[in-house]
Amino acid sequence: MTLAVAAVYYAGAQLGLLQELVRGQVTPLWPPTGIALACLLLLGPRSWPGITLGALAVNAPIGPAPLAVLAIVAGNTLAPLCAYLLLRRAGFRTELNRLRDALALVFLGALAGMLISSTLGTAVLVLADALPASAFWPTWSVWWTGDAMGVLVVTPLLLAARRARLPHGVSPYRWLEASALLLGTAGVMLVATRSAGSLLFLVFPFLIWAALRFQLPGAAPCSLIVTVLASQATAEGVGPFAGHSLLTQMVTLQAFNGSTTLTALLLAAIIAERDHTRRQIEQVCVQLAETVVRLTPDEPEPGR
Repeated sequence: MTLAVAAVYYAGAQLGLLQELVRGQVTPLWPPTGIALACLLLLGPRSWPGITLGALAVNAPIGPAPLAVLAIVAGNTLAPLCAYLLLRRAGFRTELNRLRDALALVFLGALAGMLISSTLGTAVLVLADALPASAFWPTWSVWWTGDAMGVLVVTPLLLAARRARLPHGVSPYRWLEASALLLGTAGVMLVATRSAGSLLFLVFPFLIWAALRFQLPGAAPCSLIVTVLASQATAEGVGPFAGHSLLTQMVTLQAFNGSTTLTALLLAAIIAERDHTRRQIEQVCVQLAETVVRLTPDEPEPGR
């Protein structure tokens, strides 16, 4: 299990490093944090050695010094562990079918938990003279954005994939709708991120469509597509992210990715919670009807 977690962490890191912005190791989307938190939620705290081993394999070749690498690895391990403990404390359920679960993942798992890795990692780079002190906040913003978005995008996708089953008897129109949703989301994002105008808002109808019609299994892949393409545009400095400082780019990217992910996850959780409540009400009504039928006598008693 440790080797498997380390291998998946390392593979996710290699994908994240394709969009590096600072020193070849700080990116606006860092999938390993989402992978690490998902492993902790699904496998328990015993999976932390795999996270540490994977983080060491990733940072050893690109770190500034051995002690700095160990500190960065410690931050990469502690951040998802603390996020896991915060979520467990809040009663988080991996089904993500309640509004409180989506809110906990956003604010406790992503925004709060990832402060550890970004702060510790950036401070280590500055202390090791790998970065000037003036670059602390821009680098911190990239690091925190990347780790937080890794949790918001990758963790829900892995949690949804764990519960996915091959559907049977699904209408071809349903498959066609899902394909149109994914292709439409990607197409709109490609146009919006390569256009000089501010067209990013056009993706929100697709996220709402995904959440309403497919809940988390639809919202999670669409959020991943949106975040990856927006982060890629930021790394390339094109479209609405062009011509700004690194800190401004990160603030804009975090605001956009956070808004899209919140829209998709929260709406999907609300729809799932509504459907669950409706099924519970239907079950109670059926049980009441069966009880009434069972208690009703076949023939009325004399005088009644």
